[in-house]
Amino acid sequence: MENTFETQEQSLEKLSFDSFKAEVLQDYQWVCISREASLIGRKEVLTGKAKFGIFGDGKEVAQVAMAKFFQPGDFRSGYYRDQTFAFASEIATVEQFFAQLYADPDVNNDPFSAGRQMVSHFATPFVDSNGEWLNLIEQKNVSADIAPTAGQMVRGLGLAFASKTFRNVPELQQFSHLSEKGNEVCFCTIGDASTSEGQFWETINAAGVMQVPLAVFVWDDGYGISVPKKYQTTKGSISEALSGMQKEEYSNGFNIYKVKGWDYAGMCEAFEEGIRLARETHTPALFHVEELTQPQGHSTSGSHERYKSNERLQWERDWDAMKKMREWILANLLASEEELDDIEKEAKDHVRSSKAHAWEAYLQPIKKQVARAVELIQDVASKINEHQHELEVIARELSSIKEPLRRDVMKNIYASLNLIGERDEAYWLKDYYKELQKESDALYNSHLYNQGPKSTLNIKASPVKYNADAPTVNGFEILNHYFDQLFASNPKVVAFGEDLGYIGDVNQGFSGLQAKYGDQRIFDTGIRELTIMGQGIGLAMRGLRPIAEIQYLDYLLYGLQPLSDDVSTLHFRTKGQQSCPIIVRTRGHRLEGIWHSGSPLGVVINALRGMYVCVPRNMTQAAGFYNTLLQGNDPAIVIECLNGYRLKEKLPSNLLEYAVPLGVPEILKEGTDITIVSYGSTLRIIMEVAQRLQKQGISCEVIDVQTLLPFDTGHMILTSLQKTNRIVFVDEDVPGGASAYMFNKVMEEQKGYRWLDVAPRTITAKAHRPSYGSDGDYFSKPNAEEIETVLRAMMAE
Repeated sequence: MENTFETQEQSLEKLSFDSFKAEVLQDYQWVCISREASLIGRKEVLTGKAKFGIFGDGKEVAQVAMAKFFQPGDFRSGYYRDQTFAFASEIATVEQFFAQLYADPDVNNDPFSAGRQMVSHFATPFVDSNGEWLNLIEQKNVSADIAPTAGQMVRGLGLAFASKTFRNVPELQQFSHLSEKGNEVCFCTIGDASTSEGQFWETINAAGVMQVPLAVFVWDDGYGISVPKKYQTTKGSISEALSGMQKEEYSNGFNIYKVKGWDYAGMCEAFEEGIRLARETHTPALFHVEELTQPQGHSTSGSHERYKSNERLQWERDWDAMKKMREWILANLLASEEELDDIEKEAKDHVRSSKAHAWEAYLQPIKKQVARAVELIQDVASKINEHQHELEVIARELSSIKEPLRRDVMKNIYASLNLIGERDEAYWLKDYYKELQKESDALYNSHLYNQGPKSTLNIKASPVKYNADAPTVNGFEILNHYFDQLFASNPKVVAFGEDLGYIGDVNQGFSGLQAKYGDQRIFDTGIRELTIMGQGIGLAMRGLRPIAEIQYLDYLLYGLQPLSDDVSTLHFRTKGQQSCPIIVRTRGHRLEGIWHSGSPLGVVINALRGMYVCVPRNMTQAAGFYNTLLQGNDPAIVIECLNGYRLKEKLPSNLLEYAVPLGVPEILKEGTDITIVSYGSTLRIIMEVAQRLQKQGISCEVIDVQTLLPFDTGHMILTSLQKTNRIVFVDEDVPGGASAYMFNKVMEEQKGYRWLDVAPRTITAKAHRPSYGSDGDYFSKPNAEEIETVLRAMMAE
């Protein structure tokens, strides 16, 4: 019996060792595959097959170690050197990697971005074709990468914070396809030099305060492009600079680990502990991975030999993590030289084969276009003698392009059509050109917003209703009643921001609601707009419905970067595979002074294409916008009027059902002589002027655009202009801001110039911020007398 137990024990030991050995050799194979992909990828760029390359060579061993602890349900918020992690996690294949390098617009070939992003910008689907959230617990999740340095940090904070929210809010336990009781970790990667960015520091501080399961991996290869880290980081070490944030007993903070990027075993041990604690206790972890190398330099744009000394270059060759892992495997008798040689050869063969398949798949549809275009051009040439030679030359030159682009096809068809003119013989060639234009729009210009059932533009109007005895209340009370009903009915809604929780926001829209619905759903944050946006982004990407508050509109600039670079581009850059239905709530307009009174809508509408921009004139209208937005999957910003919270409004009886459609203006006053277009607080001044002029025989039609993005999708303003033949655009933005945008939409897009009897006008604030006090407000922004003077002048022309 004793011998039997000994035999079983020896068998188990051998099985354990064999499994360990197989796992190590598999990891080494991923290292070799990824290195070869980097080497060949660089060649593909330098030979002209791809535009730009930035690769993860030198980081391979650290990333295979990290991938070992990435579980289904977890999230990654990384950057563009994580190809090895993607391969080892089986999120990406080498063929897909090359498809993205070639900018293949077929989503079946580049499933991460359909050719819309540079290489190594990964993503996994979060929503299906109907906009419904997938079962995120059963898959490994990658939030779509962005290139702006450290931009991934704030989103990573939000993705980790979502786990905390799912764990601590009992009402969310029912959504088991979105979270397994908050056990998910967000893996966030960043280059060492990028830790100098403000996004990194704000995120680290916020994560340390909130205690969320964020695992930050800092890849430290000693440089930020050409600048060594002694110029980047205090003490030349991010882990030492952050040492004061090390978590201690009875404190918050981070678990901080310092590891060597060539030490496979040491990294596995440290990563296992830090990620386990993050998963179990929601203590964030930072892994400072030092002594990494960059064998090919920063990118294909230059050579690192220009700025690294010979000694440094030799050190990088000696301490290449791939070389060190090979030495470690041999020293521990896990494989022979011959076995490793075979693994390396198989890796090279696999990468070359995958590259060839990706290139052929990319070229095949273009070659079909070339063949069809050449056939049609030659057909026309045979029918038009006077241009036969020129057309045959075009066809011959197009067919001779060895590696054509879609633009080559379009340019040559266009040149042919220019020669032919409007002759009937060109019908089929012109038809094919239109077909390719339509196809190209779908490939390159679609999905800025949701296009399916979850498009917010599909939400129909639901008119506001009032009881006969409806009380008249302050504007903020309308919102307070609305948010009370909203939180009672929708467990996915959370709201947060500066002063929003305990005191119920500075204007009392959430007064008393934290006590009613708990401090996990309605809560205060630090003064850190950037990561407030990050929290909202992460919650929204994980299927919740956050209302993230920026206290005043001029503070939006602090949080603008993630909204512009990340939120606004997300649906587009994943071709609809990920959505981020964050609602940013803020307030502005018409307060007296330089700050908190701004109306920088020109900045907003141009920086946030991909979000919707709602500009309600009162709080009832604001509630209607919130209802509309919560039914769709598109991100939006709602800008409430600062001077409207204590103005009186009737309390609606259908606060949760009332919905204001996007892109549909509202006529506040009908008229026949002149059309006045505006939004927000300015409308109250305009209405005062319009009523005054009505008594003097001048009939003004006043239109509230309601939303700037989208803008008047049904051309209601044009219909008004066709009646009045005069139009003026009024707002509080600087000259050339949102007023110029509205002018362009109506005059150019809607072709309103055809209906003008007099020159159109814009009336705006002055170019400077408004001066302080009532007189400063009067002389800095459009006032009633200025507006009336312009309207009288237009009527006199």
